[in-house]
Amino acid sequence: MTDFSDVFDTEMVGRWAAPGRVNLIGEHTDYNDGFVFPMAIDRTTTITVGRRDDRLLRVASTFEDGLHEMSLDALDPEAMSGWSAYVFGIAWALGQKLPEVLGLPSAASALSGAMGLDIFVESSVPVGAGLSSSAALECAAAVCFAELWSLDVTRQFLASVGQLAENDAVGAPTGIMDQSASLLGQADSAVFLDCRSLDAEVIGLGFGVASLELLVIDTHVEHAHATGGYVERRASCEKGAALMGVPSLRDLDVDDLPRASSILDDVTFRRVRHILTENQRVLDTVRTLRTNGPGAIGPLLDASHVSMRDDFEISVPELDLAVATSQDAGAIGARMTGGGFGGAAIALVPTALRDAVSAAVLDAFAAADYREPTIFAVHAADGAHRVD
Repeated sequence: MTDFSDVFDTEMVGRWAAPGRVNLIGEHTDYNDGFVFPMAIDRTTTITVGRRDDRLLRVASTFEDGLHEMSLDALDPEAMSGWSAYVFGIAWALGQKLPEVLGLPSAASALSGAMGLDIFVESSVPVGAGLSSSAALECAAAVCFAELWSLDVTRQFLASVGQLAENDAVGAPTGIMDQSASLLGQADSAVFLDCRSLDAEVIGLGFGVASLELLVIDTHVEHAHATGGYVERRASCEKGAALMGVPSLRDLDVDDLPRASSILDDVTFRRVRHILTENQRVLDTVRTLRTNGPGAIGPLLDASHVSMRDDFEISVPELDLAVATSQDAGAIGARMTGGGFGGAAIALVPTALRDAVSAAVLDAFAAADYREPTIFAVHAADGAHRVD
């Protein structure tokens, strides 16, 4: 396999890694200033980095031949495309946010003291599975840049840098959940995040003690966040908030649903209903973990999937089959995870039933003549960090 030394002649100065994430519950609530509850997982993107003596950023990877480069003096979202935009976009976003911190006159020159880098990317986070391979790459780059360019910033700040990069450099109108999970995650825990205040609390999960496993069922149905249904769903949420007379759907709760049903058209109402009930399910999940333990959160996971399937309409038949089959085979709860329109489902299962649930899903997909899914367990892991 190609590695850093095969591509670059600079001396390697370090390696940084950041995890993908599974969102336990709280889907599409993040860009509505709501609540989310993701966990970092033990699948990571790792970058190996060398210093340059000029102003070039150069990036290469194991998953594509060739080399991408861009000068720190010419960072421009219009000139970025493909997977390298996630790396270049982080550098650009830092330049947008840090002129005052660095004592420089304008965002355009905010990185004038930074030197170029050679960056080699490898990843064990499945692409297109809803496990946020993009945020893993962004966050690995963010913690690397912060260290090598001596930036005194918090992890919450770096999460906002990642969101800006994804929104404006990549062109995907995502919220801040993925980057927060990848940066703030801890082992055996999930991150309870208020996407309005950005207050974050690490909540212990206790899956191991309860003899539970979280299975990821990657359907291999591809999705693209930067286009199509994701953009439409966000627009529906903004329309619903405007018609209800509030800045954001966060300013409403489930008690507002009767009024919403009298004001909104059917489609917009169902989109709004998903967000309001999903926010409540996040709160209920955190409360249930604290009071009754992880074995009691299954019905909330199930209800979340129904809401995404019927109200938000972001599921696909393969995800529905994965969820229903897991439930029938003994999962205590299951739901699709991620932005939807493909990707992965998750199932919280007793460890003793892990193999049986996996086999049942494989059999069901074969019977439906669907592409064979990839099924694997994930464990809550620490956030982005320097490896060596």
